[in-house]
Amino acid sequence: MRQFIILLLLITGLNTGFAQQQRSEVQTKSSLAIRYYNAKDFEKAAPLLKEVYELTRNSTYFRYYINSLISLNEFAEAESELQREIKKQKTPRPEYYVHLGQVYKSQNRNEEALLMFQDAISKIPANRGAYLTTANSFLGWGEYGLARDTYLKGRATLPEESFNYELARSHLYLRDYTNMMEEYLNLLREDEKHLARVQSSLSSAMRLDIDDGLRDQFRGQVLKRIQAEPRIIGYNRLLIWFFLQEKKFSSALRQSVALDKRTGAEDGQIAQLGDMALRNKEYAQAQKAYEYLMDKGEETPYFSQAYARNIHAKYMEYTNEGGGNLEQGQALATDFENGLLYLSIGPATLNLVREYAHLLAFYLDDTEKAITVLEKGEKVPQLKPEELGLLKTEMADIYVYADDPWEAMLIYSQVIEANKKNSLGDEVKLKKAKLGYYMGNFSWAKAQLDVLKASTSKLTANDAMELSMLIGNNLNLDTTAVPLTMFAKADLRFFQNKSDEAMTILDGLAELYPYHSLVDNILFRKAKIEIDNQNYAMAAEYLQTIVTDFSYDLLGDDALYLLAEIYNYHLGQEEKAKELYKQMLTSYPGSVFTEESREKYRELRKVYPDKEPENKEGLFMRAIEEAEF
Repeated sequence: MRQFIILLLLITGLNTGFAQQQRSEVQTKSSLAIRYYNAKDFEKAAPLLKEVYELTRNSTYFRYYINSLISLNEFAEAESELQREIKKQKTPRPEYYVHLGQVYKSQNRNEEALLMFQDAISKIPANRGAYLTTANSFLGWGEYGLARDTYLKGRATLPEESFNYELARSHLYLRDYTNMMEEYLNLLREDEKHLARVQSSLSSAMRLDIDDGLRDQFRGQVLKRIQAEPRIIGYNRLLIWFFLQEKKFSSALRQSVALDKRTGAEDGQIAQLGDMALRNKEYAQAQKAYEYLMDKGEETPYFSQAYARNIHAKYMEYTNEGGGNLEQGQALATDFENGLLYLSIGPATLNLVREYAHLLAFYLDDTEKAITVLEKGEKVPQLKPEELGLLKTEMADIYVYADDPWEAMLIYSQVIEANKKNSLGDEVKLKKAKLGYYMGNFSWAKAQLDVLKASTSKLTANDAMELSMLIGNNLNLDTTAVPLTMFAKADLRFFQNKSDEAMTILDGLAELYPYHSLVDNILFRKAKIEIDNQNYAMAAEYLQTIVTDFSYDLLGDDALYLLAEIYNYHLGQEEKAKELYKQMLTSYPGSVFTEESREKYRELRKVYPDKEPENKEGLFMRAIEEAEF
C-alpha cells in the first residue's frame, strides 16, 4: 500500500510538472508571437500563432494567425485553414465565417465576402454570448456596419436583450452620433446604474469629436429627453456631468439645484460641484453652491462643511483677485471671526485659522491680532507636529512681514526641528534660506539651498535650485553685490505684499543695470506683481518677453507655464493657453510643470482640437484606438 501511494505521488508530481512546463512553453511562445505580430513581422508570427492556437484553442490567436496569412498574401492557405476548422465544428461558429469573408474581401472577391458575412449572421445561435462574439469578430476586422447589423438582429431575435451599449459603440465607430446618443440614453432609461458607464463612454467619444458636432448634438438630445421623459432622473444627471466636463459651472449648478428640489438628495453632488468650481478658480460659482447648501439649514449634514468652504472660497477670491480692496478685506475678516466663533477652533478649522491670520497681517496690517489668532490655534489639544508646524510657520511669516527677521528665524528653526520626518520640514528650510537671502546673507542662504536641491519634494527642490542659481550667477558679478541686494529687497517687499515698493525697487534696478543678468528675473517679478494687481495683460507682456528672449534661461519654463495660466484663467484665450501648455511639453519635458501642463492641455484639447496633423479619417481612427471602452 505504501509503495502504491509513493507511486501515485510520483505520477501526480510528474503530471503537475509537465503541466507547468507546458504552460510556461505556451506563455513564452504566445509572448514571442504577439511581439512579432505587433512588429508586423508576420512571417515569423504566423507559425508561432498557429502553434499557440493549437495548444490553447484560443480564437484570438487564430484570428491573428489568419490576419498574418492575409498580410503575407497567402490567401489559399488562409482559406484552407478556415475550411478545415469549420469542418471540425459540430455546431457552426459564425466568427469563422466572418474570418473567411475577410479572406475573400482581401482578394477583392467582394460578392463572396458579403455572402459569407451574411451567412455568419444567419448562423448565430439564439443567445447573447454568440451575438457578442460574432459582432466582436466584425469589429476586429473593422466591419463596423456589420457589427451594428449583428446587434440589431440580436435585439430582434432576443427581445429581452437590448444591446444598447454595444450598438452605441458601433454607431460611434460609424460616426453616427445621433443613434449613438439614442442608444446611450435608452440604456439610462433602463437603469440609472448605467450612468457611470455611459459617462465614461461619452467622455471617450467626445475625445474623438473632431468637428465639435457631438457636443451640440448631445445637449440637444438630452434636453429633448428631459422634456419628454421628466421622470428619468438619469438624463438630468448626465446633463450635469456634461456641463462639468465643459467647465460650465453656472449651468451645472442651475441644473443641480433644480434636480435637488425634486429629489432632495443632491447635497453631495452640489458640494463636489462647489469644490470643482473652486479648483478651477470659479470662485463666484463655488460660493453659490456652498450658500445653497447653507440655505437649507443647519440640520443638513453638509452645513458645517459648506460654511467653512464658503469662507475659504471668499478668501481665495480676495487674495487672488481683490486684495487691494480694504473694505472687502474687513468684511471678509468679519466672516472669518463669525465662522470660527460658530464652528469653533479645532483640528477641522485650522486652515481657516491660518487664512484668517494671513488676511489680518498681510492685507489688513494687523499683525498683533493675527498672532493672537494663531496662538489660539496652537492651544488646540493633541495637535500633530505638522498641524502645529503649519500654524507656527504662518506666525514666522507674519514676523517676516513685520520686519522682525530674528524672531521669524527662531520659529522657523523650531518648526524644522519638530518636522524632520515630513515634507513640511523641507518647505520651512526653504523659507528660512529665503529669509537669509532677504537679509543679504547670500553665501549662507546658498549653502542651505544647495542642500535642499535633494529634497524629496520636487517643488521645494526646484525652488531651491532656482534661488541658489540666482545667487550663484549674480553674487560675484559685482564686487559690491548691489544689484542682488536690491533684488532681494524687492523680493522681500513682494513677500510682504508691498507690491508698490517692490515695483519701485525693480524699476530702479532695471534703470541702473539695464544689461545685468538679472533682467529676466526682474521681468518675472514684475509679472507676478501685475498678476497680484490683476493687470493680466501687462503681466502677459512681461512673461512673453521672457519666453521670446530668455527661453534658454532658468525661468523659461516658469514664465511659459504662468503665461499659459493667465491666458487660460484671466484673459479668456483658452485656445492660446492650450498651445502654450503643448509648448511646455515639447520645450521643457523635464519641468515640474509638465504633468499639470499635460493634464490641462488634454482638457482644452477636448474643446479646441489640434489642427489636423493628418487627415480627419486617420485622426479619428487613431483616436478610436486610444479610446477606452
